[in-house]
Amino acid sequence: MEKLQKKLDKRNALIKATITLVNNNGFHNTPMSKIAKMANVSPATIYLYFENKQDLVNKTYLEVKEKYTDFAFATYSKTMPIKQGFEIVWKRIAEFKLKECEDAMFLVQCDNSPIIDEPSRQEGIKHLEPLLELWERGKMQGIIKPLSDYLLYAYTIAPLSFLMINQERGVFQLNKKHIEEAFDAAWSSIRV
Repeated sequence: MEKLQKKLDKRNALIKATITLVNNNGFHNTPMSKIAKMANVSPATIYLYFENKQDLVNKTYLEVKEKYTDFAFATYSKTMPIKQGFEIVWKRIAEFKLKECEDAMFLVQCDNSPIIDEPSRQEGIKHLEPLLELWERGKMQGIIKPLSDYLLYAYTIAPLSFLMINQERGVFQLNKKHIEEAFDAAWSSIRV
């Protein structure tokens, strides 16, 4: 049991180091040797858990995406009215992005660059199914504009990354009132 825990600890250290280094240096300026050093393991140890750097980054992305969506949908139910369900999911996403900045920044980097391979990107999208289904239900009920899911995401979820980045930089501090205003803006941009 202790041996299994040590393996898990090493793998988690590699994931954490990957997130930190990719956030700070970008994908191309994050060699495996730096990841190993930060994780306090030998470079050869990485290959016990991951095939190569691409595999490491893809798997890190999918783990973080799962953590993100598990948090986002934890209090959501498919039976909720459209606006209530969207508000719960949106505010949980906002909370995650503002409290788990390192993970959220990693997802922003991965979602806005070609560092993740297409199969991993498609797998990551599957984690958003409850939100996509909510939007589809809202479109069918005439509550949400009949727009592409990409446009809905761009107008509602993507602005949270902008706010998170500016809060991290110390340029803008979000408070409860700002969160409410941002939600109202997101909702009004997609409701019919």
